Amino acid sequence: MKVLLIGSGGREHALAWKIAQSPRLTTLYAAPGNPGIAEEAAIVALDVGNHVAVVDFCRSHAIDLVVVGPEAPLVAGLADVLIGEGIPVFGPSAAAAQLEGSKGFTKDLCARYGIPTGAYKRFSDAESARAYVREQGAPIVIKADGLAAGKGVTVAMNLEEALAAVDECFAGAFGAAGAEVVVEAYLDGEEASFFCLCDGKNVLPLGSAQDHKRVGDGDTGPNTGGMGAYSPAPVMSPEVVERTMREIIQPTVRGMSENGYPFTGVFFAGLMITEKGPELIEYNVRFGDPECQVLMMRLQSDLLPLLYAAATGTLEGMKAEWRDDVALTVVMAARGYPGSYEKDTPIDALPEASATTKVFHAGTTMKDGRLVATGGRVLNVTATGKSVSEAKDAAYAAVRNVTWENGFHRNDIGWRAVARETA
Repeated sequence: MKVLLIGSGGREHALAWKIAQSPRLTTLYAAPGNPGIAEEAAIVALDVGNHVAVVDFCRSHAIDLVVVGPEAPLVAGLADVLIGEGIPVFGPSAAAAQLEGSKGFTKDLCARYGIPTGAYKRFSDAESARAYVREQGAPIVIKADGLAAGKGVTVAMNLEEALAAVDECFAGAFGAAGAEVVVEAYLDGEEASFFCLCDGKNVLPLGSAQDHKRVGDGDTGPNTGGMGAYSPAPVMSPEVVERTMREIIQPTVRGMSENGYPFTGVFFAGLMITEKGPELIEYNVRFGDPECQVLMMRLQSDLLPLLYAAATGTLEGMKAEWRDDVALTVVMAARGYPGSYEKDTPIDALPEASATTKVFHAGTTMKDGRLVATGGRVLNVTATGKSVSEAKDAAYAAVRNVTWENGFHRNDIGWRAVARETA
């Protein structure tokens, strides 16, 4: 099979690394890619926002499957164009991608199909939203309705913070994404990420992970796109997984189909495991970043046939085999992230990859023959081990072998699971 991978982040590097291992692969192309992806794929100069150019490339290179990594091209309808041209694509239609593209859309779906989630209201003006926030009190959650690169969510622990978040959205801090705001109840519990492949009808549960969203140790500071993750998440017991499938995933699949936009691709359910059981925080319509990195390190099966089956409606009967090992990734970010940060700072050394350790490139490029950091989240230093503690020790040992003066990282990735192991 000839495959075109769309994207340039750590998630796409992990997908490229795993797809490249497939005995069914003939050629892997990637656009726009990054220096890490370039080790696994042929990088092509392709404007992924130009859907006609993507179709033309697929035609001229006899592409058998397009794998769309990030959410923005999906929300923009790239999958619709490819499907219209008869080109198999892993990723949902624009209508189905509203699950991530609009927080309000997802909340309305949950209300209609009885999917457990926090109580909410949608607002298109600041005054009404502020009045509702005052009425409800804190803690409370403020979300920009649209895509905001993981930064449009404020978990406000006091009223002042909540009102400031409302004002920030309507003042244009997140562009068009904040034109509508969703205010929802604060859910108390432990977060987990749960992933399933779907072909429109059939669902294949994949695995779980736990992300660390806040920038600082001890889960302090502002939310980020994710500062580290590990898989599997101990909180996702077999009973919790079964309830998640029955109460959240399957009603969503049914609801999407009944409303005329069957979902194909990967469901990424952000969950809060509360006293009542699993509740949905939000859906994403692509693999998590950095959760994808730890999932790919643990996946024993060939990824390519699974992606193709999801894209072509042939997922029934497919299985995914997993290694027993735990995988853990530490995000190395540019100083200042998630605020402003310096770009093009040199990365002078990376640790060698091994059977248990891998560095995925998330925000890098080559400049004048030198590897430099271009993004906020730059490297995903990833390792496996027999326990979370072992994987954590291996990942942080690898972090110490990265030479990048402008980088920083959290020191406590996996802390909840480590505490469970030592309890």
